Amino acid sequence: MDWNQLAADYLAVAHHVFSEMRADIDAAAEDLAARLKRGNKILICGNGGSAGDAQHFAGELVNRFLFDRRPYAGIALTTDTSVLTAIGNDYGYEQVFAKQVEGLGVEGDALIGISTSGNADNVCLAMTAAKQKGMHTIAMTGGSGGKLIALADVGLSVSCTKSTPRIQEGHGVIIHALCERIEEILR
Repeated sequence: MDWNQLAADYLAVAHHVFSEMRADIDAAAEDLAARLKRGNKILICGNGGSAGDAQHFAGELVNRFLFDRRPYAGIALTTDTSVLTAIGNDYGYEQVFAKQVEGLGVEGDALIGISTSGNADNVCLAMTAAKQKGMHTIAMTGGSGGKLIALADVGLSVSCTKSTPRIQEGHGVIIHALCERIEEILR
């Protein structure tokens, strides 16, 4: 492993997120905070490492990030194995998030779809279902953003790299920035 190259790649992602994406992240956080303040929910989905990111984000919203405060309504659509396997068995894996959005989402809620490539069919179908319900949609992607970026109201793409690990690291920084700003607004 070339530690110097790894450091350079990581710093490039951090620079991209903190400089080029700052305004979009701040605007997304303000919008999400306003939705939470009105009593709406934030639903989050993704596959693999992005499923872990969805759960991490929901955990920070419901519990706390930096401050003791009231819980915010954040739901990771990646956690209920009975729901996931029933939908996957009966309708196909492509529907595992869309069916949950149809059942849990209401107009005014937000859906955050996380996909490093932006091409996860089940995340794209969830985004379409959310739009049909009048939900606000945010895509967290990488590279060119794939199909997902075009389906979302807001695109947060770590577009400076095509490396899945670097994109996921960028998503971690974005999630923490969103959580910190949301808490700051709603405190």
